[in-house]
Amino acid sequence: MKNTRRGGSGRTDRINEEIRKELSQIFSELKDPRIDMLTSVLRTETTRDLKYCKIYVSTLGDETKRAEVQEALNSANGFIRRELAHRLNLRITPELKFLMDDSIEYSIHMAEMIRANDPGPAPEEEEDLLGEDF
Repeated sequence: MKNTRRGGSGRTDRINEEIRKELSQIFSELKDPRIDMLTSVLRTETTRDLKYCKIYVSTLGDETKRAEVQEALNSANGFIRRELAHRLNLRITPELKFLMDDSIEYSIHMAEMIRANDPGPAPEEEEDLLGEDF
């Protein structure tokens, strides 16, 4: 039977999810003050041969804060990879590459723009919404 799923095999998807869960736990245990509790792993993408893994991380804050978090994660890369190797039963522990993902901040920004430009319902629409009983 042909695999028609997009994004890889079921095995790779399961490994990506396990890596994401374990990294979230490892991040909460890190003692680096640059990595706060609002830093989260959004998704992971592992190559089929399990040699490389891109980790998309999000944190609230400005560009400086995101740069600090990325620097902290890169400096703790060896420790994080070693912890991941202890927690996962994989023959090969992938090489980790941390990438900052600003999709959450972008969606907040877009919601604010929509809210700022939304004039609200027109007066006749309000009457329709309230019904004739009011």
